Amino acid sequence: MKITQTISKTAVVGAGYMGGGIAQVLALHGYQVALGDVDGRIAERARVRLVDQAKAFEAQGLLPAGAADTIADNLTAAASIEDAVATSDYVAEAVPEDPVIKADILRRISAAAPADAVIGTNTSAIPIGELAASVTGPERFLGVHWMNPAPFIPGVELIPGPETLPSVVDLAEELIRALGKTPARVADTPGFVANRLQFALYKEAARIVEEGVANPSQIDDVVSNTFGFRLALFGPFAIGDMAGLDVYESSFRTLEKAYGERFAPPAALMATVKDGNLGLKSGHGFLDVDPASRESLVAYRDSAYARLSQLRAELGRAPGL
Repeated sequence: MKITQTISKTAVVGAGYMGGGIAQVLALHGYQVALGDVDGRIAERARVRLVDQAKAFEAQGLLPAGAADTIADNLTAAASIEDAVATSDYVAEAVPEDPVIKADILRRISAAAPADAVIGTNTSAIPIGELAASVTGPERFLGVHWMNPAPFIPGVELIPGPETLPSVVDLAEELIRALGKTPARVADTPGFVANRLQFALYKEAARIVEEGVANPSQIDDVVSNTFGFRLALFGPFAIGDMAGLDVYESSFRTLEKAYGERFAPPAALMATVKDGNLGLKSGHGFLDVDPASRESLVAYRDSAYARLSQLRAELGRAPGL
């Protein structure tokens, strides 16, 4: 199947909060964006809202000078979903997270878009293989999972389906990088990576409330001011390697005694420790750290944490919380 080699014309189907943010990012970076929604009236209302919102972001210094004009120049409202995608090189589907709704919209998109157009679904958790059954030409289809709010969150997950061509993933990655975002290719499993981790944390947090250990506000304070604070800068493997994997294994064993199998040390962690790979202090853990970079990494970490603390102090506590 022939796939477009370049992307200039795009469409966003579903112009709500998530889709609208994606449209703003595309338009800001010079891509023509056609908004498609239930009908042309709703799409036009969304276009006006997105331009007005961009003006507010620009006034607050959240977007660069001239951003709102650039977005306005590149953003149009289409009379229908079919009109929005008719000449697009890339279509971002961002309708509600309902398999039935997404299947219907994907059928309409793939019937109306050019045969070589790439189609990306912004599903949060639905397997791409499941959605691909509704796409004509599933070779051009993949998951492109943005995070809210799209203009400001840097990470985007790329999830190929069972039939997605490697060239399609490459093209999607080029696009995401061109938008100033950080793509991560992950496998097609329910929840992918971000939401599988996020919902695991949420479930344990809810369990702590149920047990009466702490209330929601207290839990939020603990998370945002301890390991969640670190997660703003480093992923769990980098944090673990810096802390020491032998420390992690020991902590898991204590938790396992209290809570059972769900907190048993992961087999991969035990094997890594058994091999003498304890993280930063041994030069290798789950990640490889060049011994020559160890001191620089620690200095970076300390400086980054200090600056993040300063930023949080400047911002103050979030209103209403």
